[in-house]
Amino acid sequence: MYKLVLLRHGESVWNRDNIFAGWVDVELSDRGVEQAQEAGRVLREKGFVFDLAFTSVLQRAASTLEIVLKEMGLADVLIVENSWRLNERHYGALQGVNKKEAVGKFGAEQVMVWRRGYKIKPPKDAENKTESLEDVFLRVLPYWQEKIAPAILAGKKVLIVAHGNSLRALAKLFDQLSDEAVEMLNIPTGIPLVYEFNDDLQPLKHYYLAEDIEVAKAIAEIKIIC
Repeated sequence: MYKLVLLRHGESVWNRDNIFAGWVDVELSDRGVEQAQEAGRVLREKGFVFDLAFTSVLQRAASTLEIVLKEMGLADVLIVENSWRLNERHYGALQGVNKKEAVGKFGAEQVMVWRRGYKIKPPKDAENKTESLEDVFLRVLPYWQEKIAPAILAGKKVLIVAHGNSLRALAKLFDQLSDEAVEMLNIPTGIPLVYEFNDDLQPLKHYYLAEDIEVAKAIAEIKIIC
């Protein structure tokens, strides 16, 4: 049996301020730092150790990983690989926009479609960039196949610290979620999510390292759009 730990980065300053971040490289809030410290403490107390970690190129994920490893006594010990393929979804012209203001301008229904629709892309930004969740899935998939899965099968104990949408893409892959099901999936910040796999990397089960009530509360917080 193999275990893989997924962790959504701690709260960023734009999470705190209810702003679409996407590929904008914002830092952790004070609460986000505390969440990362708590995640590291929980992983240490549960007896987890890692040989290899994967994260995005955005500082809110990389900083979360750094804090977790320091809390676990693994700083400067294990190999860390950064890839844009694990970045958050690019939100196009919505990046830097307050979600409440977006709702006021475009309406709650349209903003929800942009946020949650699997194949729906927000308006493009000035550089003609935007992504749907499907786009994220298609860029995460080869990274899983070529880099992460082989490491797990080689016996490496792996931690992935990434973002809500890149982790939702992995969950869609692991759990064979429909497009509609993944649209409804929410992954809370700062709470380790453990997947257990058989020898063929087929998922056996998954669970958060937190009480159900704590997970439910964290998920309720990230559902709020304004």
